[in-house]
Amino acid sequence: MQPKIFRSLLLFAAVTLLASCGGGESNVSSGDREGILHYGNGSEPQGLDPHVVTGVPENHILRALFEGLAVKNPYTLEPEPGVAQSWDISDDGRVITFHINPEARWSNGDPMSAEDYVWSWQRLLSPVLGSEYSYMLYPVKNAQAFNKGEITDFSEVGVKALDKLTLQVTLDERTPYFLQLMDHYSTFAVHRATLEKFGKATDRYTPWTRVENIVNNGAFNLKTWQLNRRIELEKSDTYWDRDKVRLNGIVYYPTENIVSEERMFRVGQLHYTQSVPLGKIPVYQEMPDSPYVQAPYLGTYYYLLNTTTPPTDNLKVRQALSMAVDRDKLNRTVLKGTNLSAYSITPPDTLGYYPPKLFSFDPEQARQLLAEAGYPDGEGWPGLELTYNTSEDHRKIAVALQQMWKDVLNIEVTLTNQEWKVYLDSITQMNFEIARRGWIGDYVDPNNFLDLFLTGGGNNNTGFASPEYDDLVLRKAPQATTKEERFRIFYEAETLLMEQMPIIPIYTYTSKHLIQPSVKGLPSNLMDSVNMKYVWLEADEQASEAED
Repeated sequence: MQPKIFRSLLLFAAVTLLASCGGGESNVSSGDREGILHYGNGSEPQGLDPHVVTGVPENHILRALFEGLAVKNPYTLEPEPGVAQSWDISDDGRVITFHINPEARWSNGDPMSAEDYVWSWQRLLSPVLGSEYSYMLYPVKNAQAFNKGEITDFSEVGVKALDKLTLQVTLDERTPYFLQLMDHYSTFAVHRATLEKFGKATDRYTPWTRVENIVNNGAFNLKTWQLNRRIELEKSDTYWDRDKVRLNGIVYYPTENIVSEERMFRVGQLHYTQSVPLGKIPVYQEMPDSPYVQAPYLGTYYYLLNTTTPPTDNLKVRQALSMAVDRDKLNRTVLKGTNLSAYSITPPDTLGYYPPKLFSFDPEQARQLLAEAGYPDGEGWPGLELTYNTSEDHRKIAVALQQMWKDVLNIEVTLTNQEWKVYLDSITQMNFEIARRGWIGDYVDPNNFLDLFLTGGGNNNTGFASPEYDDLVLRKAPQATTKEERFRIFYEAETLLMEQMPIIPIYTYTSKHLIQPSVKGLPSNLMDSVNMKYVWLEADEQASEAED
C-alpha cells in the first residue's frame, strides 16, 4: 500500500474514533438505536409536488412519501404491487386493468380510489400545468393529444374508473415498460381535496406540499422541512403495508458539497452518501471492509448544446466540440477510472440494446470542422459559456473540458456554476449556451433515453426538433412486433440524433456511495433504486462496544 493512502486510512480511523469518543452521540449511533436513517441526498429539493419536480433528489423523497400503482423491487427491479394489489393485461397488451388495494389509504385516512388516478393523470397531462414529465403517460391512448391541446375532452383519454377500486388503462400500442412507469413519481396520484384547498389543480408550487398541509399515501409522512438543513420523515400509521416497514424515520440532508458530505459520513453523521469525492475514491477502494460501494448505473453524463443560439446553432461547431473531448483520458485522470466513455445518450447493453458510435476523439477532424464553421484555429471565436450546477466534481470535469477545447481548438470557454434551483430554471428556460446534464433511467428501456429529445419534450432543452425522429420513437418503435425490430428502429433514431449532435455525451455513470455497515436492505441495482420499505438498521456491535 502506498504511504499516502496509508496515512489517509490512519486519519480516517483517528477522526472516526474522535467522533465516537467526543462531543456526544453520533447520528449513526442514535439512528441505529432508534431506527432513523440519516441520508445524504445531494441538492436541496426543488419541491415535493410529484407532477412538477424533475430531479433525482426529489425522487428519493417522493418515493418514500408516495407510492404508485406498482413499485420496483430493489433486488430484481421487477414491478410488484403498490396501491394496486394486482393487475390484468389483455392478450394484445393494450389494456391494463389495475385493482386498487381496498386497504390503501391517504395519510389523512381517506381511502384511495381509481378516481384518484383519473383526476391526477388529467392534472399531469393538462397543458396549463406544463409538467416536464407529461410525456411519461404518452403510451396511454390520446394522452399526447390531450397534453398538446389537440383534444380537450379528457374522457377521450384511455384512463377510466370502472368502479371505485378498478382502473382501466388503454394504450395506443403494447408498451413493455408501462408497469415500470407506475413507480415513477410523475404517475403518482395526488390528493384532490388538498390541492384544491390551496389553489387550482394546475397551479404550481402552492402550499399544499408544506409540512402542515401535505396529504400523501406512502410508507412515510413529512415531519419537518428545514430549508437547506434537513427534511425529516416519520413512519406512516395509515400506509397499507406498514407492518413491513422497519424504519421509524428518515432524515434527508442537502449535501450538494460532496466534500462536506464525505466528512459527515466519516464522523458518523450519515448512514449513506449520495456520492463520493473523486479524489477520495482510491483511498476507500484500498480499505479492508470498505464502506465504498460502486455498481453499474443506468445513466449518462452529458452536456446540452443550445442549438438555437450561436455559435452552437452551427452543427460543425457542435461536432468539433464533441470530437475535441478525450473521454478516455478524462476517465483515466479526473474520474479515477470509475466510468465508461459515452458516445451517445443510451447506456450500452440497456436490455441488450447497444447505441451507435458515430465519432471518437479526433483532434484533426475537430480542427477541420471548426475551420469550416468559420473559426480556423479559433480565429473570430465569439466565446462560449458552460453552465453547471454547484459541485466540485462537476467543476473538475468542466475545467478538464475547458482545457481540452483550448488545447485542441484554441478557443476560450468560460465556466459558470449555479445553485441547483437556479440551474434547473436556466435549463428549463434554455438560458444557457452549453450546460451540464445527467440523465438517470426512470425505467430500464432505451425508450427512456430517446424520448428525451422529442420535439417540444419537457426534458429536451436543446432546441433539437425532428419529425422523422419523433415518428421513429413515438410511432414506429411501439408498433414493432419483435424486440429486434424495435431496437433496430431505436438505433436508427439514435443515429439521427447523434448526427445532429444536440448533446455532447461524456460518460456512462456508475453509482458511488459510502454506506455504513448497519444499513441493511439497500442492495445495488442498475437504477440505483431505493425502496425505503425494505430498509432497516442493524447496529454494529463492535462499534457500539467501542463507543461505550
